[in-house]
Amino acid sequence: MIPLQVVDSFLLPYNVGQALLLGFVLTTLATLPVSRKAMALNTMLFGIIFLLTPQSLVPVHYLFLGIVLCVVGPLVFVVARR
Repeated sequence: MIPLQVVDSFLLPYNVGQALLLGFVLTTLATLPVSRKAMALNTMLFGIIFLLTPQSLVPVHYLFLGIVLCVVGPLVFVVARR
């Protein structure tokens, strides 16, 4: 087991928005081989998560990223064939 102090000292310089962005990138890479519709659903889900994250935890540009993802996600879903 890794001591919590090591994990805390590693995560301290990052904010919640950066952690969510890393999660979005990793889950998008994981859904690429599955299907485009799964990637579109993932995009919409993270757009909603970015929109609902309190502004006291993340900078305002993550709100704009959430708006963009909520617009792009349905477009990708409609265009996807599989």
